[in-house]
Amino acid sequence: MAVLYRVESERKQENAFISETIPAGDGWTYTLEPGQVLRIVDLEGNQAADTLFYDAENPIDHYSAVNTITNQGNVYLTTGSVLLSESGKELVKIVADTCGNHDTLGGACSAQSNTVRYAHDTLPMHNCRDTFMLQLSNNDPRFTKRDLAPNVNFFMNVPVTPDGGLTFADGVSAPGYYVEMEAAARVLVLISNCPQLNNPCNAYNPTPIQVLVWDK
Repeated sequence: MAVLYRVESERKQENAFISETIPAGDGWTYTLEPGQVLRIVDLEGNQAADTLFYDAENPIDHYSAVNTITNQGNVYLTTGSVLLSESGKELVKIVADTCGNHDTLGGACSAQSNTVRYAHDTLPMHNCRDTFMLQLSNNDPRFTKRDLAPNVNFFMNVPVTPDGGLTFADGVSAPGYYVEMEAAARVLVLISNCPQLNNPCNAYNPTPIQVLVWDK
């Protein structure tokens, strides 16, 4: 069972220098400078925000679920979690979180996984893997499929079963819940606001999210 550390932020929305709404199914890319703070807001509740993190100075050094889980001794992310790269470098730290439980095991939906999990007729449905690839190619044409990495699923509830399996369960988020993280380095952040219609992660109804960024 995850231990929830729900911590409110003292930052005021009107002081953010970036405030954008990402529609369901769309993507967003931004490079955080050290000390800058990113907040992701679940506007309507139970929306999964699939997110990738890369060292902006060395993009092949991306977020590592294994290093992060090992370092914190917990498979879930919440306030105080430090997200580490493959090299062990600190990328971001979660400094506020009103949801209290975020998945780092379930991965991102793709055309192929949709057909395996649900049905072959889901093959043409929009998915996070395609959004990630579009965002990466628009950010830097040197990125290829090989640069896709393990992602975090903010606001997504993926319980681990007693035998070590994963289940996609009803969300534990609610309208207005948010997660806030501070950059420890120059970090490329890539978000796919998940379009998934086939499991409870989005309450079968993908909705917008909001992103805000503050200077240090």
